[in-house]
Amino acid sequence: MGTRDDEYEFKVVLIGDSGVGKSDLISRFTRNEFNLERKRTIGVEFATRRIQVDSKTIKAQIWDTAGQEYYRAVTALFYRGAVGALLVYDIAKHLTYENVERWLKELRDHADNNIVIMLVGNKSDLCHLRAVPTDEARAFAKKNNFSFIETSALDSTNVEEAFKNILTEIYRIVSQKQIADRSANDESQANNVVDVTSGQA
Repeated sequence: MGTRDDEYEFKVVLIGDSGVGKSDLISRFTRNEFNLERKRTIGVEFATRRIQVDSKTIKAQIWDTAGQEYYRAVTALFYRGAVGALLVYDIAKHLTYENVERWLKELRDHADNNIVIMLVGNKSDLCHLRAVPTDEARAFAKKNNFSFIETSALDSTNVEEAFKNILTEIYRIVSQKQIADRSANDESQANNVVDVTSGQA
């Protein structure tokens, strides 16, 4: 089905180390499911869900790829057309947070320069095993000028908010750009108008 005038379709990718819960976040957001027996993602998976933002329908196309190095071949296709990215780490595994820098570099190398990024500390239900301080991650996100949230796919904490926040941010940027483009177009058309009354008696 084609995208209607009142419907926007945005591609959002989830990146981060293997095992941080990217597939679980997608499953929780798109189907409200969580599977403790989930197998690791092989290659690329994607799911969709529609939400309402400012009375418009947003169709979110959420892509997930395996975090393992040997699936790097999918990179170019994976990032093509993406307007948003959730950069996911596990709050109980500091190495997954350290690797965020590498994932961010890959994102900058392959994705559009204007992609909207959100840093996501997943598995907040494991707060008793926390290895990444919330303030440290928040400061890192602020320094890099993207938003930050902690989630738990297991108990649903902030999963809905994470996706809705990034989709709302993307929608507002896109709609502002459309308004700017429209007014620029109107101005250029106005400049082409010939005054047919001039020179007449």
